[in-house]
Amino acid sequence: QEQLVESGGGLAQAGGSLRLSCAASGRIFSSYVLGWFRQAPGKEREFVASITWTGGNTYYAHSVKDRFAISRDNAKSTVYLQMDTLKPEDTAVYYCAARTPNGNEYTYWGQGTQVTVSS
Repeated sequence: QEQLVESGGGLAQAGGSLRLSCAASGRIFSSYVLGWFRQAPGKEREFVASITWTGGNTYYAHSVKDRFAISRDNAKSTVYLQMDTLKPEDTAVYYCAARTPNGNEYTYWGQGTQVTVSS
């Protein structure tokens, strides 16, 4: 059964760091593109970052570029989101998601993990 499980959320002060993890199971890991999204209260869910498994190509939203870093550990079937220089506006529920390499939509989603940044 395909599954994504996030962990690592919590409370941080502005300027601090957090690292999120997303463990993939089932057939998700092999060749899939993994991404991170977030949704703040009262706002729509937005793209944060993504990474391909074979090529290691990464993509970032402008708002997090140079502050966040996505990476993966193929041996552990896990993708990470290192978040540095956090800002209060980074407060949101963060979701891990997966799609096929040629797919247009993310078809698998985790349950989400809360990140709260205090000023």
